[in-house]
Amino acid sequence: MLGSVVNSSRRAFLQSTAFVATSPVQSSAQVQERASSPRDYWLTVMKRISEPVLTSLSERKLKVNMPVEASHGNVEDRKKYTYLEAFGRLLTGIAPWLESGATTGPEGELRARYAELARKSITAAVDPASPDRMNFDSGSQPVVDAAFLALGILRAPKELWEKLDRTAKGQLVRALQTSRVIKPGFNNWLLFSATIEAFLGLAGERPDAMRIDYAVREHEGWYKGDGVYGDGPQFHWDYYNSFVIQPMLLQVLESARAWSSAWETFHPAVLARAKRYAAIQERLISPEGTFPAIGRSLAYRFGAFHLLAAMALRKQLPDNVAPEQVRSALTAVMKRTVDTPGTFGHDGWLQIGFCGHQPSIGEAYISTGSLYLCSAVFLPLGLPASDPFWSGPEKRWTAKQIWAGADSQADHAIQI
Repeated sequence: MLGSVVNSSRRAFLQSTAFVATSPVQSSAQVQERASSPRDYWLTVMKRISEPVLTSLSERKLKVNMPVEASHGNVEDRKKYTYLEAFGRLLTGIAPWLESGATTGPEGELRARYAELARKSITAAVDPASPDRMNFDSGSQPVVDAAFLALGILRAPKELWEKLDRTAKGQLVRALQTSRVIKPGFNNWLLFSATIEAFLGLAGERPDAMRIDYAVREHEGWYKGDGVYGDGPQFHWDYYNSFVIQPMLLQVLESARAWSSAWETFHPAVLARAKRYAAIQERLISPEGTFPAIGRSLAYRFGAFHLLAAMALRKQLPDNVAPEQVRSALTAVMKRTVDTPGTFGHDGWLQIGFCGHQPSIGEAYISTGSLYLCSAVFLPLGLPASDPFWSGPEKRWTAKQIWAGADSQADHAIQI
């Protein structure tokens, strides 16, 4: 189905590299056998997830090509939102690689191609005349994925903002501004509105500082201790500290610096808490590469490690957590997920599930596009291949060390 949107010369190039799209029936062991390094493996998985979305949307055929799965008999309703979900969430994870990835060799060619497809896709998503023009203002869901789109652009301003043409920039700004009509929930959703405002500041527009101030101050009040925030006033056992809260809090605070110092005093504590939560996340990965299936939105799969991946990208991992052990741990998680039959449909699109195809694990707000938040794990691809994250030798992560009987330092809470 997608072959028609990749021209023959590009197909020949892709087939000659380690990053060729994989068949849904291929195992991670087969992929790893062809990959010469962990980075090559990550790139192969990233390409497998990204290719259907970027090729279809860049050709303005996403609504034609993407199947929509929803588990609660609400496919028609979720079609109003699922396309922006797929695109915004995908860019959230691959943006740093688009911005800072290789510029030469097979990886450099793939990166340049994907950056071009991403810009064409942004244009297709916001052009009022496009058949793939997306919904930014009807219902409540669009504020979520407008924010993920904004987060992706904040992570790749040169490739995804500066290189857009003037018309596309104007249409993008207007599309995101229309999301202001949506009232966010009194929970992590406050950060969606704040992230959109942070992008509008980057774009030279006047951001609504109240939306940022409200989100930052409320989350400060919702902090529960030891690196964990409530999702609103109450604590939830789930991965929303990583899916949304801590990565977006850091991005909003740091992006807002460009035009205001109003929230600078919050940053040190927010960063310290993020380091602690990253340490907790690393310890949650079992020696076998699994992690607890706790809380809602499990269908985002390894997107649960958005924060750990972000801290690796930022080179701000906690003490005693080496970047190469994070790489080893996340690679193990990736293999456990990608290798499971049913993760992808026969046509290469993600299917609902945590470990394979498990439709019942999806809440009523989950549909095919929702699943692409798993791409958040790819953030470290924004680090060069020479960085210790990629160049360091394999290293056992904490749980693998401890369960092998190795001596290990005690773990402690933080008081901030």
